[in-house]
Amino acid sequence: MKDRIVPRIDTKLRSHTVIVPDAINRATGIIINGRRIKSILFSTDVAIIANCNADAVIAVYPFTPTMQITKAIIDVSQKPVLAGVGGGTTAGGRVRDIALDAELHGAMAVVLNAPTKTEFVKDLAEIIDIPIILSIISIDENLEERMLGSGAKIVNVSGGKNTVEIIKALRKIDGTFPIIATGGPTRESIEAVIEAGANAVTYTSPSNGEIFKDIMDQYRRRCKNPEKETYSKESD
Repeated sequence: MKDRIVPRIDTKLRSHTVIVPDAINRATGIIINGRRIKSILFSTDVAIIANCNADAVIAVYPFTPTMQITKAIIDVSQKPVLAGVGGGTTAGGRVRDIALDAELHGAMAVVLNAPTKTEFVKDLAEIIDIPIILSIISIDENLEERMLGSGAKIVNVSGGKNTVEIIKALRKIDGTFPIIATGGPTRESIEAVIEAGANAVTYTSPSNGEIFKDIMDQYRRRCKNPEKETYSKESD
C-alpha cells in the first residue's frame, strides 16, 4: 500500500506547542501497560508539559522530591508521567514513601537516580506495582548488575558524551532490555542513540523563557506595523 498523507490539524491558540524531533519516531518505543512510549519530554515546567506532543514526561529535578511537585505535574500533564523519586541525596524510607505515593497519584513509572543501591531497588520493586526506571550515568558502573540484577524494569542512560558508548555496552549484555536514553540537541545525536539500541529517547525542549522571547519578538514586529493587524472579537 502506498504511503498515505496524514491529516494534520493545528489550532490558532495552540500554535506554540513544543514538538519533539521527528527523528525520535524511528525508535521502537517501550510498551508500558499497553501504551507505547517513544518520545519523552524532560521537563518540570508545567506550562511546557501541558503544551507538548511527547508521548510521556520524565520529571526529575535537582531537589528533594515532594508529592506537591509530582502531583502538580501529573495533574497538568496530558501525558503519562515518569516521576523522579530520589535515590541520591534523598534515600531510604523517604524514597519508598514518595514512590508509593507517586504510584497512587497516577505516575506511569518512577525514576531512581544513579547512586541508588542495587539492594534498595530490589526492595522497592516488592512494594510498588509500576515499573522502576534506574538511571545509569557512567560506563564504569556494574552495567550487568544494574540492568539485569537490580529489579528495575527499564534503564535510563544519561551519560553525556558517553551515552552512545554506554548503550552499546548494555546491548552486548542484553539485546532486548528496555532502554531510555538522552537524545542530545541534534538529529544526529538522536539518531545515534537509537542506532546504538535505545528504545525511547528523552528530549529537552527550549525553556519557557526562550519560547517566550520568540513570541515577544513577534509582538514587537507587530507594534512596528500596526496597520497590518486586523481586529476581531475572536482575537481578544
